[in-house]
Amino acid sequence: MEPILKVDDINVYYGSIHAIKGISFEVNQGEIVTLIGANGAGKSTTLNTISGLLHSKTGSVSFMGENLGKISPHKIVAKGLAMVPEGRRVFLQMTVQENLEMGAYTQPGSGVDADLEKVYQQFPRLKERYRQIAGTLSGGEQQMLAMGRALMSHPKLLMLDEPSMGLAPILVEQIFEIIQKLHQSGTTILLVEQNAQAALSVANRGYVLETGKVVTTGTGTELLASPAIKKAYLGG
Repeated sequence: MEPILKVDDINVYYGSIHAIKGISFEVNQGEIVTLIGANGAGKSTTLNTISGLLHSKTGSVSFMGENLGKISPHKIVAKGLAMVPEGRRVFLQMTVQENLEMGAYTQPGSGVDADLEKVYQQFPRLKERYRQIAGTLSGGEQQMLAMGRALMSHPKLLMLDEPSMGLAPILVEQIFEIIQKLHQSGTTILLVEQNAQAALSVANRGYVLETGKVVTTGTGTELLASPAIKKAYLGG
């Protein structure tokens, strides 16, 4: 079966800095795939390249068999590839519901109410706070809002960039429970995460990035059990 996402030999530069060096990986329908690695390994740069915000000098990014190379970021979202960016980036002056409605800009207006109801079922906390200004929410609630907003675009693949960043341990647990529930309900997920333990424990497969290269790959279970991964990323 053709992977839903195929990244093949991408090389990305920031000026003269070679940030991504020949990365290749794929995500199959129904999987959670995680990219783990230290700060600066190239994880977020990889997601930004997939979503069309950055461009690779070589290789290709294909989504559902279509090369995304010349497609603008908003059209990529309309094709079913949504990203929850690092740092959440919710619209702080808008209400919870207005933020969610912004996520539906690629969808026909007739289905928005039903989509809102679906998101509120998945995130009851957001329903309780639907009139609240997003800037007054806690970090965990803002993360839920950013995820809910992405789901409003009906993603075939949901990309999450550092969803646990800056959250208290109990909230990290909640966010990863939500990720598992989304996966169980049929969402395919590409997860970038510094918390390697949490990421690998929910992932079907993982790729380890170091200084812009994939250095190791395996199932989540294999990587969790690897002495080298334990030593480098799990404090073992």
